[in-house]
Amino acid sequence: MRSLLRLCPLFVALGLLFGAGPAFAGKRVALVLANSAYQHAPSLANPVNDGAVMAKTLKEAGFDVVESRRDLSALDTRRVLRDFADATRDADIAVVYYAGHGIEVEGSNYLIPVDAKLERDTDVYDEALSLDRVLVAVEPAKQLRLVILDACRDNPFGKTMKRTVASRGIGRGLAQVEPTSPNTLIAYSAKAGFTAQDGDGANSPFTVALSKHLTTPGLDVRRAFGFVRDDVLRSTGNKQEPFVYGSLGGEDVPLVPVKVAAAAPAAPVTNPQADMRRDYELALQVGNRAAWEAFLAQHPDGFYANLAKLQIDKIQAEQAHAAAIEKAKQAEAERDRLAALGAQKDAQAKAAADAKAAEQAQLAAQKAKEQAQQQAAAAEQQRVNLAATAQSAAPASTAGSPGTNVASLTPATAPADLNRSVQTELGRVGCFSGQADGNWNTSSQRSLSQFNRYAGTKLDVKVASTDALDAVKSKPSRVCPLVCEHGFKADGDKCTKIVCREGYVVNDDNECEKQRAAKPAKPATAKRDDSDERPARQRRQSAGAAAGAAGGYGAAAGIAGAGRAAGGGQVFCNSAGCRPVSRGCHLEYRGGGGPGNDANAEVCR
Repeated sequence: MRSLLRLCPLFVALGLLFGAGPAFAGKRVALVLANSAYQHAPSLANPVNDGAVMAKTLKEAGFDVVESRRDLSALDTRRVLRDFADATRDADIAVVYYAGHGIEVEGSNYLIPVDAKLERDTDVYDEALSLDRVLVAVEPAKQLRLVILDACRDNPFGKTMKRTVASRGIGRGLAQVEPTSPNTLIAYSAKAGFTAQDGDGANSPFTVALSKHLTTPGLDVRRAFGFVRDDVLRSTGNKQEPFVYGSLGGEDVPLVPVKVAAAAPAAPVTNPQADMRRDYELALQVGNRAAWEAFLAQHPDGFYANLAKLQIDKIQAEQAHAAAIEKAKQAEAERDRLAALGAQKDAQAKAAADAKAAEQAQLAAQKAKEQAQQQAAAAEQQRVNLAATAQSAAPASTAGSPGTNVASLTPATAPADLNRSVQTELGRVGCFSGQADGNWNTSSQRSLSQFNRYAGTKLDVKVASTDALDAVKSKPSRVCPLVCEHGFKADGDKCTKIVCREGYVVNDDNECEKQRAAKPAKPATAKRDDSDERPARQRRQSAGAAAGAAGGYGAAAGIAGAGRAAGGGQVFCNSAGCRPVSRGCHLEYRGGGGPGNDANAEVCR
């Protein structure tokens, strides 16, 4: 017995030696939930199909348990989660896949059963299942807890749901999460705050990509989701970006182990730069400070280390800005409280000074945050450009085998494709009237500058960045107003020239009226001093020439033009609709702009 005890450390060491590596073969369990037949909302076509595909994929991958259920009520969903939690107690990997409707209320995410009514916002606590409840079901798993949500669709209850508290927020898509349990990943079909597409076929683009990559033997789950992200971005024209929240350790964690070969091939020559790039992109996917600090601990020097430091500076600036906002709110509340209580003037003056100082600190933090964001965005754009250049310059013979490819967690598109995407989105919100040709020229930069003015953003206009693409895509309707000059009218999203029938002309009110007959000329013998009339005629001729020269420029948003002193005939359009400028008034550009604050003012004389 004592001899066996002395040999135990040796057995343990041998077990670790031969059992280490990504070829993990522990117990794996999965639960697939799919809701399509909603009783109090329009039914969904794809979730049931998506659930069938994922159940088939996981079964073929050799999972020990694959429980698949469809169209469950709230009570049945709770029972299924309870039973699945029992199955995960001796499992190493636990996966929950859900397809159907999801909703975010007050920063928390909920899955919607098919019998939910959600007549008021508080009903979500009783009739829906919180994401935390799903995480409890997978918590016993030892190595990996994975929750996949294809639930970022439009909320069908949002228009009819009553608000019991006006300030209670109901978001678009799902809210960002930070798992508290270790070795936990939560995958969204679309980034937090965005909605996902069902697709034109029988399955959603997200599920199609999952079934293709997630169960690849030996492929780390994080790299698998990187490939999924690339496929979905490509199939949706960069409109939908899957996202993964949470973190894992340094070892690869594949859902499907690699079969042991009879003879191990010679180890390939490692590429430190490729490994560093992969680690950087994984840290970029996680996106928090701990991930960047872990990257710098592994790679303290070089190009990617400098980029990581910029990302940390950006996070620090954002945190400092948030703290400054909170401090300013507290100082203002203290000032108002002392004023309401009628405190001594000294105390009120001190509170007012503190509030003023907090406000100044908030403005400084805002400026620092924007500067850090711009620097990080420019550095990231530089990295993407360098990667695209290196990829195009690399000879075909250096391409790796399918099993050694490094997953890129950034869009696998050339800069021209990113430029074209930003131009297309700027055109959709009324800020760009040119052709989306991928050439980021002066016209494109001016269009992004107009977007900054009216959307209240401060994006770098010199390059077309992914931050700019996300900011423009987040606007659901027109941002830059449409201003049509005299002689033109608003026709959809452009200005068209007003054409009158023969014998009619456009008057000062931009309407067609019958042309008046010319007055007969006075006899040549008639003499009078017309020096007073000449300047008026010259002014009218100059005004007519200016109107003719500027008539078609109204489609360029943000430039009101000189206008006409008498009525003008201008039409002003923004996200609220179109209206004519009052008679005797004209539009003047005053600068500024932003949501609810048009930069063009109506001036009447």
